Amino acid sequence: MPAMTTRDGSPFTPQYLEAIDIETCIGCGRCYKVCRQGVLDLRAVDEDDAFVDPDDGDVERMVMTVAKKGACIGCRACNSVCTKNCQSFVDAELALAA
Repeated sequence: MPAMTTRDGSPFTPQYLEAIDIETCIGCGRCYKVCRQGVLDLRAVDEDDAFVDPDDGDVERMVMTVAKKGACIGCRACNSVCTKNCQSFVDAELALAA
């Protein structure tokens, strides 16, 4: 991957969204609103943090999940609005090597 720079020439390494900690996520949707790439999806979980159908009566809460990992462009806009710091990222070089 060629070296990337910001507009002023500073080195820049994109960091792709790898995962969201569903125990920490409060499902507020801020990250979903700022992601223009369609990477995220809101999912329902039960009291054991297992994903369930949102129409099911066992829904405990809603959490954000990474639905399309490959669509992430590494801008970290989602992280800039998250009050719970529940996302984890991987440097582009490592993500592309895997």
